[in-house]
Amino acid sequence: MPYLYLSAAILFEIIGTIALKWSATTADQWTSAITFVAYCLSFFFLWLALKNLPLAMSYATWSGIGIAATCLMGVFIFSEKIDLIGLLGITLIIAGIILINVYSSMNGH
Repeated sequence: MPYLYLSAAILFEIIGTIALKWSATTADQWTSAITFVAYCLSFFFLWLALKNLPLAMSYATWSGIGIAATCLMGVFIFSEKIDLIGLLGITLIIAGIILINVYSSMNGH
């Protein structure tokens, strides 16, 4: 169950960040409301996950996947450009998440 909570926290963080971008580019107040609610839900689910998962692993996974996913969403949804160095950076973030989750003694499981 804690990994489900962590997944929900990541999903709502991504939704909140996408809505934040939309709220910065439109006058629509709904996007601001979606941003607020999504971030609140993200922190709520992260809090639930942290009851049973180590802080370092949880936060690294939450923030790292959020960074990588929102970067890719920027490319696909907002037509932002990414170069080879950017792709390498995303790859390294994902590799770091895998290392922490699979091989690190921080995992505690």
